[in-house]
Amino acid sequence: MTDLEILAERAGRELEDAPALDILDWAARTFGPRFCVTSSMEDAVVAHLASRAVPGVDVLFLDTGYHFPETIGTRDAVAAVMDVSVLTLTPRRSVAEQDAEHGPRLHDRDPDLCCALRKVEPLTAGLAAYDAWATGLRRDESPTRAGTPVVGWDARRGKVKISPIARWTRDDVDAYVAEHGVLTNPLLMDGYASVGCAPCTHRVAEGEDSRAGRWAGSAKTECGLHG
Repeated sequence: MTDLEILAERAGRELEDAPALDILDWAARTFGPRFCVTSSMEDAVVAHLASRAVPGVDVLFLDTGYHFPETIGTRDAVAAVMDVSVLTLTPRRSVAEQDAEHGPRLHDRDPDLCCALRKVEPLTAGLAAYDAWATGLRRDESPTRAGTPVVGWDARRGKVKISPIARWTRDDVDAYVAEHGVLTNPLLMDGYASVGCAPCTHRVAEGEDSRAGRWAGSAKTECGLHG
């Protein structure tokens, strides 16, 4: 095991019950400028928390070329009003170039490949400059995320992966948003419980889990960023 992996496992145990802001304070002290936050711009809760612990922190956003206009608008608003540095990552190929190589609507025919090309590859490249990254994963979002540690090891990328709100519920998120006036994607008020790329994201029915609107009608539940 590497020193970073040992550090991640120890911190995961020691910080399990720590408040989210304390977890981010630890990340700031431990990694300095080699720590960043990722955000899908579904909401800006983790970006807001991180800005309190690390003013000016880098926030990485994946522009897949398939986002809702509301998502791009949320990104621009976060960049304008929060004490963060929003960095937009893009795939190596434009949508048109991908269509030329793989055929149109790859997301319908092979969503795993589409996610790999437009999400996984650019994020892995974007994280090269960092030792640790923070996500907004929560255990209550879906069964596949129920075991998310607050600090863990991203073996694929060789990074420390921090999920400061892993123990939060949807009610906790809503309370934080209300208390601090945090920006959220307008689609969350329009029947979308989880916001991803427009072709693969749908409104959810009452009582469904927050991930049910992603790749609806298929067995796919994750884009591959966290698997």
